[in-house]
Amino acid sequence: MSQVRIDDDAVIWSASTADREGRPLLVLLHGFNSNEGDLFGLSPYLPLEPVIASVRAPIHAGLGFAWFPLLAQGVDEAVDGADAAVDALLAWLDRAAPGVTSVGLLGFSQGGAISLELLRRAPERFAYVVNLAGFVLPGEREGDGDERLAEALPPVFWGRGTADAVIPDASIERTRAWLPSRSTLDERIYEGVGHSVSERELADVAAFVRAQVAPAAAVD
Repeated sequence: MSQVRIDDDAVIWSASTADREGRPLLVLLHGFNSNEGDLFGLSPYLPLEPVIASVRAPIHAGLGFAWFPLLAQGVDEAVDGADAAVDALLAWLDRAAPGVTSVGLLGFSQGGAISLELLRRAPERFAYVVNLAGFVLPGEREGDGDERLAEALPPVFWGRGTADAVIPDASIERTRAWLPSRSTLDERIYEGVGHSVSERELADVAAFVRAQVAPAAAVD
């Protein structure tokens, strides 16, 4: 897949450049056919410690944007697209937050998948991941990212609803098999919730993020 780039001007920040100094960063990664404004609406319900940056995916998709082609279009196409998106996101982090020592990821659906791809590529760069109604893409990856991930076992919150009719069962089962040996997993299942985020789940996410950023705040 051809190279893609994150639009710096489309990123929504919760704080000015001056107010970001010395604070941890939480990057929001929206789902397929959505945009950077979607998950930013969760910001008031998240802890105040991290600066929040909501990023727009680089591929036009319907009325919104996507991180990679859908799996239904082909596994190779999806994985290649995700790989290009990871390149773009890491380059954006280098530009936008070169001095940040703690970076967390919160992704919904396809954004959850890309958060795990980022973790697989560069596990040492990310303090934790929140994967909401997301999944892991199939296959192995070049390099030793998966091995380093299995050694580091970073905290991962994986929340999903029992009534989610969007994510295929095969993707859920693949993720259930993959995550436990490559993360310190906090898996939550929400009865009757579809492809969305419930109030109860949002409260659990806030508690999870607060627990991850507390050590960094204590060091400061």
